[in-house]
Amino acid sequence: MEDTLTIATAEGVRIYAITTKNLVQEAADRHHTSHLATAALGRAMSGALMLAATMKDGERILLKLKGDGPMGEVVAEAQGTSVRGYVGEPDVFMPLKNGKLDIGGALGQGTITLTRYLQNGESFTGHAELADGEIATDITNYLYMSEQTPSSVALGVLVDKDGKVLAAGGYFIQAMPGCDEEVLEKLGNNVAVTPYVTQLLELGYTPEKIIEVLARGLEFDIKESMPVKFSCGCSKDKILNMLAALSQDDIDYLTEQPDTEVHCQYCNKVYNFSSEELKQLKTN
Repeated sequence: MEDTLTIATAEGVRIYAITTKNLVQEAADRHHTSHLATAALGRAMSGALMLAATMKDGERILLKLKGDGPMGEVVAEAQGTSVRGYVGEPDVFMPLKNGKLDIGGALGQGTITLTRYLQNGESFTGHAELADGEIATDITNYLYMSEQTPSSVALGVLVDKDGKVLAAGGYFIQAMPGCDEEVLEKLGNNVAVTPYVTQLLELGYTPEKIIEVLARGLEFDIKESMPVKFSCGCSKDKILNMLAALSQDDIDYLTEQPDTEVHCQYCNKVYNFSSEELKQLKTN
C-alpha cells in the first residue's frame, strides 16, 4: 500500500492522517537503525510530514528533538510530500518499558525545536522542553506552549522482532481560530476512546478511515490525499560546495589524502572525492 497523507476539515478543525510504512522502512534500511531508533525516526518523520502540510508550497519544516539520553537526537525535515531524517545513535538500545519501546528513555530530558522556513526566505524557530520524549506528546505540547495552537498528535511505528516495519503513521488534529468548544470536546471524547494509532494501522486502516473514526458525530470533508515518500536532495555538487566553504588549511589537509569520504547525515549516502577533485577547490 502506498504511503499516503490525507487532509480533512471538520467544523472548524483540520485533521491530518498519514501512513508511512514504506518510507520508514527505507529510512531504517539507509541508516541501519535498531528497533528503537526506527520507531523514533518513524514517528518524527510522520509528524514532520503532517506539520509540513500546514505550510505553503515551497516551505519546509525542520523538527529536532534533542535530549541527554543515549539516542542523543532525532531529526526530521519535511517539505511538501517529501521527508528525510536521522537519529544521533542509530544502534541505540534500551530495555522495554511496560512491554513497549522506550523512546522517551532513549531521548531523556531535553528540548524540541521546530523551525519553519518560509517562501520569502525568512525562518522562525521555536523551542519547548520535551514533555515525555515520546515525540507525539512533545509536538502537541510544543504547538500549545510555543504557538498557542490547541492540537492532538498521535504517532506510531510497529516493528517486528527482525526489525521489519509492519506499520507506521499517525494523525494530527488542529483547532482553527474560532473553533466551537463543543466541537473540541466532541473530538476530545472521540480521541479518548480511539484505539492506539498503531492498532489502527496494524488493522490496515487508511488515513481516510482514521479520519472517519476521529470525526465520528461531526460533519467532515476530505480535502485531499497525496502520496508521501522519503527523499533527500543531497548531491555530489552540493557536498563539493560545502567542502569549498572550509578553511584553506582544511582543504589543504584533504588534498593530501588519497581519498575523502563524506556521508550525508540525512540519507547516509556516501560520496567519495579524489585529491585531484579537491585540488580544484583551491583554484575556484
